[in-house]
Amino acid sequence: MSSKMDRRKQYTRMVLKESLMDLLKEKSISSITIKEICEKADINRSTYYAHFASQYELLNAIEEEFIEDLVRTLTQYTFSKEDDTLQMTEKFFEFIAENSEVCQTLLGENTDIHFQKKGMMITRQYIFNDWITDMKMDEETYEYINLFIVSGSIYVTKNWLESGQNKTPKEMAEILNNFINKGLSNMR
Repeated sequence: MSSKMDRRKQYTRMVLKESLMDLLKEKSISSITIKEICEKADINRSTYYAHFASQYELLNAIEEEFIEDLVRTLTQYTFSKEDDTLQMTEKFFEFIAENSEVCQTLLGENTDIHFQKKGMMITRQYIFNDWITDMKMDEETYEYINLFIVSGSIYVTKNWLESGQNKTPKEMAEILNNFINKGLSNMR
């Protein structure tokens, strides 16, 4: 009996998530109502409220699931120190490519800024952490450089998705790594 309920609960949550993602392609999170989500999902409001308190809580659940999948993907790889950043960056772009529709919606103008902030934390932790900790600088300078690199990487990823992934994940990883390691002066 309980596994049937679990399956029904999983199905309900999945349909609600899909409905919100569809609506986010058309309008902003702040203008989406619970009523619209329920109509699209063909689920009544009391069922919705049994799972989520608001459209923001539902969006947060979608973001958390995406981040968990990304972290699970990135933590399954171990690379040698020399190859680490480039290969981890490539794995990051491969994951984004495989989940491009969800990622593009979550990075779009219709969601809130929280997903980008979560993405920045993950990017920093798994991709740029070793690279940045090898640099010798004061903590304040370190924070500014880190913010520049990570936020730039998020916007590069967003643009790559919006332009139809016109380069391979490997090419994108090489572009970012070359820029981060060598700066603009060596890219001429």
